Amino acid sequence: MNNKIKYGLALALISIGNMAIATTTDNKAYNYTVAFMPDIHFHDVYGQFSDGSFDGLKNSKSGQNAVIRSMYAQLTSTRLFNENYFALRAALEDAGSKGIKLIALPGDFTDDGQPIHLRGLVKVLQEYEQKYGMRFFATPGNHDPNRPFDMPAGKEDFLGVEGKTQRIFSLGASECTGYQGKTAVIDTGAELPTICSEEMVYSGYGNVMDAMKSFGINPLPADIYWETPYSDYGSKGYSYDAAVKASDFSQRQYEICTQGTGGEYKQAGYGPCFNVADSSYLVEPVPGLWLMAVDANVYVPSEKADINNPKAAKNFAGSGNAGYNKMLTHKQQTVEWMTSVAKRAKEQNKTLITFSHFPMVEFDNGAADDLETIFGKGKFQLERAPKEDTSHAMAKTGIGVHVGGHMHFNDTGVRKYPDGSLLFNIQAPSMAAYVPAYKILNFKNANEIDVQTVIIDNVPRFDELFEHYQQEWDHLKQTNSPHLWNSDILKADNYYDFTNWHITELTRLRFLPEEWPCEIRQMLFSMNGEEMLILSQLESQSAYNEVLTAPLSQNHEICAKGVNPENIDITQVYLNKNADAWKKASQKAALVANKAGFKLNDFAKWNGFDLAVDFYRLRNADELALQDIPAERLNQYQLLTGTLLASLPSSTNKINADSTFENIFKLRFGSIFTVIDKYLQGNPSRDFYINVETGEITPLNLGKVKK
Repeated sequence: MNNKIKYGLALALISIGNMAIATTTDNKAYNYTVAFMPDIHFHDVYGQFSDGSFDGLKNSKSGQNAVIRSMYAQLTSTRLFNENYFALRAALEDAGSKGIKLIALPGDFTDDGQPIHLRGLVKVLQEYEQKYGMRFFATPGNHDPNRPFDMPAGKEDFLGVEGKTQRIFSLGASECTGYQGKTAVIDTGAELPTICSEEMVYSGYGNVMDAMKSFGINPLPADIYWETPYSDYGSKGYSYDAAVKASDFSQRQYEICTQGTGGEYKQAGYGPCFNVADSSYLVEPVPGLWLMAVDANVYVPSEKADINNPKAAKNFAGSGNAGYNKMLTHKQQTVEWMTSVAKRAKEQNKTLITFSHFPMVEFDNGAADDLETIFGKGKFQLERAPKEDTSHAMAKTGIGVHVGGHMHFNDTGVRKYPDGSLLFNIQAPSMAAYVPAYKILNFKNANEIDVQTVIIDNVPRFDELFEHYQQEWDHLKQTNSPHLWNSDILKADNYYDFTNWHITELTRLRFLPEEWPCEIRQMLFSMNGEEMLILSQLESQSAYNEVLTAPLSQNHEICAKGVNPENIDITQVYLNKNADAWKKASQKAALVANKAGFKLNDFAKWNGFDLAVDFYRLRNADELALQDIPAERLNQYQLLTGTLLASLPSSTNKINADSTFENIFKLRFGSIFTVIDKYLQGNPSRDFYINVETGEITPLNLGKVKK
């Protein structure tokens, strides 16, 4: 079967699967369905190293050799590395069963673009093209590629024999610097000798775009239309041959400088500057539907970049924190192209949907200032949030609706501006994190869209690798390792439960030690909800060090990463030092609780660690997390929000060395509960209807949507 016949057949299947109805003169008869699956972070757990340098571990269930990262690595990362291999298949099966043919992959479809994982992902996508007649449309994220050009790299936490850690790097990375040949084994004194393999290279744009070329990156004969920001034709002058020429890697380059966009935008004094690729494209896969895949990676050159070695990865910063803030200054040609596409879509009666890896609207429901107050600048990935001016600029492009990823968050942002510009930013969750899910957009017409969130709950084979993790845990236990994790995760009932365990352990092992100030950590591990409510009513003023031992400064050994300050019996401290004040506050707290329909000891059912986990559940999953947090506890959180805000000290909202313990508690926890309340007050983010013309957003009562 030749390519034109093959892709013509694929187009027919796509049209049927997406209910593409014969067009009317106003083009309103179309009904499109597109699934969005960002942040897959695909790791080929049964991939084979082409150089034979690493065999992996024989799995008794599959009979294959598993090439996987350790459980500790997973539980200290914001993404899973291994089980998402099975989750991707489950999501594609679910989409296939629904008849969905068009699937967008908004970035981080690989976990750093290593050759072994790129090959594995392509193989899976091709399998589902054949099985369900699907078409995939990919745009890169900051993990694919990690830099514009190939980058020496690797991982120090593969799982090796006997549960030990296996280090694997490519030439030029870590201890593999200077090794001869394509492979090597080097003894560095670690548990296992380091393996050197070119399978661990972080692929740059050239290799990533070539591997993913049939998934939207390049045109296919069946496409009705396809263009890039750099092509010089329009819809009327379109031909497949012209599109093929425009898709050539050499035709998709632009100049970027340290200070901003180069080329025709370059200003005096800009430099150093480099030519790098932009994989953005617009495709019309079925009549009337335009998918605009924006490559929002911005790799800003260093001021000290080596212009004599332009392809050196070290010349560029990563794009993880750049996003659309840098798109406006360093990729102006792509932003102007987006504006042009939106204008032409309206003129030609096309239904336009834009997707990219990065969000266009902040994702904390307006809680950024509160988060900075609690945790300080540079924490909580706040640098990744688009500024309000950036969101306004994106709204003014006229695209209307954007689907993004990157944060692994489930969220919906809406911006309406006085100039009439409007933007819906739909943050699609990752299937490699809590809550594992993907989004489905049903386009009724150019302005009306139903959005559905499908939770990936029961994933076949999700526990297939657990035997290897058990061996890892046994080894960590035997060696008294500080990396010992909670083995109860291996009792997870399903994949959803597994990701719930993941966010819990991630909070304990990484988020709390790395992001939370020392004194808050000691409070969290020392208090339950009842004591928090009592403290909100306490009128005494105690010196900070009379209650807590953790210093306010982070520069102390007991505040170090991985170390939790000792638990303090808060109740006993007050009974010893000021029993009357504590008892009086307890009586007042009981009245507050009773007035809200609770008993005071109802608040003792949860503690500070439960609060921290719920904090991250809500930040990650928004309303998807509500099924994992008891309604009674949520109501108690809201009660504490009000009582703490009412009891905040009037003299100052700043914490200093002279602040009393009671004021520090009220300020810190008042902010924490305020953030939780803002997470609970956001726009609908599970199943909802949007109208791009009016800016209306309405929740849909579809019930629980689970696989």
